[in-house]
Amino acid sequence: MLRLEGVSLNYGSFRALDGISLHAEPGELVVLLGANGAGKSSIFLTISGLTHASAGSIRFGDRELKGMRPSQIVASGVVHCPEGRKLFPGMTVRKNLLLGGYVHRRDRKGVERTLDEVYELFPILHEKRDDPAGSLSGGQQQMVAIGRALMGRPKALLLDEPSLGLAPLVVKQVFDVIGRINKAGTTVLLAEQNAYAALQIANRAYVIESGHIVLEGDRESLLNNEAVRKAYIGG
Repeated sequence: MLRLEGVSLNYGSFRALDGISLHAEPGELVVLLGANGAGKSSIFLTISGLTHASAGSIRFGDRELKGMRPSQIVASGVVHCPEGRKLFPGMTVRKNLLLGGYVHRRDRKGVERTLDEVYELFPILHEKRDDPAGSLSGGQQQMVAIGRALMGRPKALLLDEPSLGLAPLVVKQVFDVIGRINKAGTTVLLAEQNAYAALQIANRAYVIESGHIVLEGDRESLLNNEAVRKAYIGG
């Protein structure tokens, strides 16, 4: 289980997160909904050790993640796929993917097995494995970003705005794959502005505004919540 209790984060005098408490049970797909700047990315950066919480606890299973190095957090099974993909555009698709398996580099056969699993999930990446990542379409680049995260063999996968900038058909394809990853047993924490698409595959969701959780519930309750529909879905 991934659990945050009372997590706060300051950027100088600005409080980006204020007493965030949330959890994701093993095998769940939990969505973080919120507008741009609400604090979703700050939560992920704090979980993955790229920023340091000023208060609170971040636990994964029986381990306290707060204070651990990012590489240790990845090795423990929590892997972050960042907003904006953050690929190396001049490097091949294969090399970008292999970077995600760096913490497992001593297990070469295992890394190759995981790479084959990523290619099975995203056949187009096998076809384009020797192409520069920067030459791919936006949707294909997002597949590389997700595949690179999977190379870390996550037990809990943090996906930050995977639909950003993608055409509707591509969004559906990406979300179908995220659902498959979750159904295969990986816990998924998904940050999204595309509330309708995200809630279709979610078990539960939290709504975040200005660094606070203002609402939580299961998929049906949030899909039918008038305030959520008005703010994030429409209709």
